[in-house]
Amino acid sequence: MSIFDFLDLLGTAAFAISGALFAIKKRMDTFGVLIIAFVTAVGGGTLRDILIGADSITWMRDLNYSYVILTAVILAIIFRKKIGYLSKSLFLFDTIGLGIFTIIGTEIGIQNDFHPIICVALGTITATFGGVIRDTLSNEIPLIFQKEIYATACIIGAVTYLILDRFQIDQDLIHILTTLMVITVRLIAVKFKLKLPTFYSSEV
Repeated sequence: MSIFDFLDLLGTAAFAISGALFAIKKRMDTFGVLIIAFVTAVGGGTLRDILIGADSITWMRDLNYSYVILTAVILAIIFRKKIGYLSKSLFLFDTIGLGIFTIIGTEIGIQNDFHPIICVALGTITATFGGVIRDTLSNEIPLIFQKEIYATACIIGAVTYLILDRFQIDQDLIHILTTLMVITVRLIAVKFKLKLPTFYSSEV
């Protein structure tokens, strides 16, 4: 298994746990927890594969993704009380998945010889749209459309990946540095309550 495949499965597990914890927090039943975990884990990658015209959807040709998601859901349910505060655990796993899937999507864009801007878009889509589907199914306004620094962290990470790749730095090091960049930006934004501006007016 390559480092790329390992990171992809690790990101899938992180997002599956994030989705499961989200569903548990919403008091969904077992089926609801499984579905929300599944769409959170593979929703962004599925949309990416459709957009680039891939021969097949990644998780449909490799059952390892389904096994990882199912295992993650079972562990999240079993250890839900020991994980600690659900909101903090949800944030942690969501942030880890965000960082890993950003580099997965960006690298797939590079492999397909897309323009750098498209590579950044693919990285952002892969990392965030599973969460968009999760929030939509749960009747929530998707986090990406709110004022929190979320997609912005992915964009910064994807740009970092492209810059490091230009300098032909070791690929494994690029993966690590890019993932840490996304996670760091997200953590700093939340800690210091950094937000994008909104244009709401009570007169509208």
